[in-house]
Amino acid sequence: MNFQRIASYFKNRRKRILKRIIAGLAISIGLFLTFLVLDYVFPFDQRLDYSTLVIDSNGDILNAYLSNDDKWRLYLEQEDITEELKKAILFKEDQYFYSHPGVNPISIVRAFVQNITSGKRKSGASTITMQVSRLLNPKERTYGNKIVEMFNALQLEYHCSKDDILRLYLNLLPYGGNIEGIKSASHIYFGKDPKLLSLAELAGLVAIPNRPSSLSIKNDHAPINQAKDKWLKRFQVANVFQSHIIDLAMTEELKPKRRDLPNHAPHLSRRLKANTKNKIIKTYLEYESQKRIEEIASAHINRLKYLNVTNTSIIVIENKTRRVISYVGSANFYDEQSAGQVDGVSAIRSPGSTLKPLLYALHYDKGNLSPKRRIADVQMSFGGYEPENYDNTFHGWISSEEALRQSLNVPTVQLLNDYGISKFIEPLVRSQFRTIERTKNKLGLSLILGGCGVSLKELAGLYSAFANAGNYQPLQFYKNVDSTNRESPIVSEQAAYILTEILTEVTRPDLPDSWKDNPNRPRIAWKTGTSFGRRDAWSIGYNQEYTVGVWAGNFSGEGAPELSGVGVAAPILFDVFNVIADVSTYDWYERPPGVDRVLVCDETGLTPNTFCTNTVVDQVIEGVTIPSLCQHLKPVLIAPDSSESYCMTCVKDAEEYKEALFSNHSAELLDYFKTEKITYTKAPDHYKFCERVFPDQGLEIVSPVDRLEYYVDADDEKQIQLKAQSPSNTTRYFWYINDVFYKSVSRNEEIYFTPSEGKIKISCSDDRGRNQNITISVKKVSF
Repeated sequence: MNFQRIASYFKNRRKRILKRIIAGLAISIGLFLTFLVLDYVFPFDQRLDYSTLVIDSNGDILNAYLSNDDKWRLYLEQEDITEELKKAILFKEDQYFYSHPGVNPISIVRAFVQNITSGKRKSGASTITMQVSRLLNPKERTYGNKIVEMFNALQLEYHCSKDDILRLYLNLLPYGGNIEGIKSASHIYFGKDPKLLSLAELAGLVAIPNRPSSLSIKNDHAPINQAKDKWLKRFQVANVFQSHIIDLAMTEELKPKRRDLPNHAPHLSRRLKANTKNKIIKTYLEYESQKRIEEIASAHINRLKYLNVTNTSIIVIENKTRRVISYVGSANFYDEQSAGQVDGVSAIRSPGSTLKPLLYALHYDKGNLSPKRRIADVQMSFGGYEPENYDNTFHGWISSEEALRQSLNVPTVQLLNDYGISKFIEPLVRSQFRTIERTKNKLGLSLILGGCGVSLKELAGLYSAFANAGNYQPLQFYKNVDSTNRESPIVSEQAAYILTEILTEVTRPDLPDSWKDNPNRPRIAWKTGTSFGRRDAWSIGYNQEYTVGVWAGNFSGEGAPELSGVGVAAPILFDVFNVIADVSTYDWYERPPGVDRVLVCDETGLTPNTFCTNTVVDQVIEGVTIPSLCQHLKPVLIAPDSSESYCMTCVKDAEEYKEALFSNHSAELLDYFKTEKITYTKAPDHYKFCERVFPDQGLEIVSPVDRLEYYVDADDEKQIQLKAQSPSNTTRYFWYINDVFYKSVSRNEEIYFTPSEGKIKISCSDDRGRNQNITISVKKVSF
């Protein structure tokens, strides 16, 4: 009987316990579901705006910007939270932080009892999570708001990890004025990262948030040192840190002072801040190099200001990674008179001659050009456009490498005309020349001489491609960005190598005088450029390690008589290369497979013929460079006394004849030889009784251009040149205007006429009976 009664008792007890458990679970689930509903209906906004930090390659601050609410609130990363910081803050604020769900019931009961028994608010029972809630959403301290604060704390715990909540708390700690967060206080008061703080400095910063007003950093350091010692003693009593470490910290006197945060590389910092939402922008800038290059820029501009050149911009790229390690937007960011806040690295300017190397490399890849192959530098007209060289002279028959080194305009325009403008623009678009891409349909032959818009950043990126076997890759400015950019081939590795060899030669006009005999001259490949009106001076150079781009001029666009790439930009370029590293230790480029060295005729740069006596070594691309047999001389049948020449038609009339070699050049080049009185082997005049007709050797009027419309100033008696080309046996031209005889001139004599308005017929005949007629239109306007 007793056994049955006992069994019944335990059975009923189990039922009661089970019911309580079920009831408890039901209540818990109900409360949790209620919490989820309330959390959904009343979401807690935990978003926080931080100050923007720009960091250099070593992790040090380059620049900092206030948050949108004008606070110095520097974002504390997880790696900045040391064990010492965590121990100190948890001991002081919330020792059970990692144990409670955001609200500590024991602390609440204790605080409630203390406040009731004392009759005043003596303890707040706030956990770190509750303090975060209050700091994010400050309200008057009432019991009702305390309940809301506890609910917000539960929301934070539900949505965030403990480490995230602790980091958020450390980011919100008040330190007086507009300073919030331990990272801000660490940098502003002690000039260092939180992870570099000593225990004494840490204790001082832990103490301030409770009394941000009374412990504000002033000339009197006694209060902060007293607070520091107070908390160090508490740490010692509680064995938070080893006793001997605390004893050492007690001896350290704190002398904090309010510092300005760094403001280095302002142009790049502003650019990156505008282009990214990241609050910590980790750049590849090397601060020491940046500082030295800024000093170079300032020193040069201080000297150049007397020549009315007020600014310069410099960019340095690490070639292997395309990382930008130095970015100087102007010589002095704070020089308002010279518009120092303009970012010259990104500004759009005329490139002068700096795009020429790309054109030559593209021709090397096309196979119709090689370094020793000669091209004509003589007066030419391209649909009315007549380019001139920088020195206002022509150089005749010149190798392509020398034309590039001397930066000759006329042969370069001819090369662009042969290659095609749209085809030349394609690799520039692939190299992210944005302005050229937008205006590509409006660009003409002048673009190769600077008739387009580019930035220093774009040019440096292009030359970095030359340094990397002809492969372009976008520049890398900062680390926390997707950098999976694929390389885009611009020119072949072989063409890039040949181009580099040409641009490395120091016997050239654009080597600065100050570096000609300097034993510390760096070995680099470089090109200079000067825009029309001497408004922009450029110098871009590279070796295997770095590409350096330099621009100099005035941001106002005003030209200066002394401004040139050679005299102004190139000296800066060489100075920069000498400070970024010991360039003498660098390996140079090795000749890649596919680049052959061959003997060519020195007269033309083509494969030597039997009559070629002088040869030189040329570099060609195997299987690409088109071999052509030199024809700079041609065999001609002439009379024994060299008085006349014969063709196969009239040679039968000659009693005797012999074969001799004579110059075989274009009419334009022969005209140049005659004008410059350069000796060449001219064939005798053709047999005057020859009955053969040579239809392919007619006369051509090259100026003015047929069917072209000319606009002339109505207030100026502007003259138009008359010029014709014909075979070398021509000695005299006869010109007609509207079928009325105008003037007779010798072959090389210059002639001009003053046009009337309307359509004009122009005719020319030579003393061999050849002739041509053209028509032009003339409009007189007031400019």
